[in-house]
Amino acid sequence: MIGIDVGGANLKIVDEDKVRIHYCPLWKDSPLGALLEEYAGKEAAVVMSGELADCFSSRMEGISFIVDAVRKAVPGAVFYGMDGEFHEHAVPELAAANWLASADFLREAHPRAVLVDMGSTTTDIIPLSPFSRLLGLTDLARLQKGYLVYTGLLRTNVAAILQSVTIDGTPTPVASEFFAQSADAHRVLGTISASEYCVPTPDGADTSPEASLRRLARVVCADPEELGEQGAYAIAKQVWEAQRSVLQRRIGAAVHESGADEVLAAGIGSKLLTGLCGVRELPGVIGCASDALPAYAVREVYRRITGR
Repeated sequence: MIGIDVGGANLKIVDEDKVRIHYCPLWKDSPLGALLEEYAGKEAAVVMSGELADCFSSRMEGISFIVDAVRKAVPGAVFYGMDGEFHEHAVPELAAANWLASADFLREAHPRAVLVDMGSTTTDIIPLSPFSRLLGLTDLARLQKGYLVYTGLLRTNVAAILQSVTIDGTPTPVASEFFAQSADAHRVLGTISASEYCVPTPDGADTSPEASLRRLARVVCADPEELGEQGAYAIAKQVWEAQRSVLQRRIGAAVHESGADEVLAAGIGSKLLTGLCGVRELPGVIGCASDALPAYAVREVYRRITGR
């Protein structure tokens, strides 16, 4: 049996042997169905968040598209919803239920935990108890509660992370253009490799540290030659410091509110979170499937419910 997580930008698939993460931007007519065809004979449990992609006129249109594409490729697929139930057809409850599947999977083994799942685009911060309070919680409500934070390891526009940077002691506003993204900061800082920079670059150039430095310099309308390598490197450091600050604040609030006594980190950004509010990495619990936790979790929740 496989678990599938259909995001707006990435398709994640977990089977018995491995985790596969495909860059699959739904707004660019990516071949979602074709990527799933090899699993046609398998059982599949599915979650999604890609229904929010702006190629759809509504979330319900997105849900219907994803359900149709997945079931055409994998006819036996079932879909986990915000009601904590599995469905065979497109219903509103399927919208953005990926994080809830993760909570459903972990809540019995870690009832007094906060889960922090940092992906390419967003970070989910989820108090696991009481689980009943999470049912039906929309992304709008999660934004308002601080449970959904739009900062990620790879795809976050630097101009959305901070409004200014300090260069040689001078506060400098950043250009509100898509010149660089969080992946550029983390590439320069050495926290991701070339292969881990697995999304398109803002300028279409390569993913080398030198190219990332050039993109970061452009955020303040400069070239690396003008800033100096250390100046561009300082921008990278300030990007991560801003991300870390907002995440530390939101994690701390969730721990205080819920009375949690442990914080678990998952997702492709989990290694960056250790040390924030006592966070420990979930890979120590479930291995590499932590990078695609909702896909792994929805499969395990289905197995638990059905006894398969």
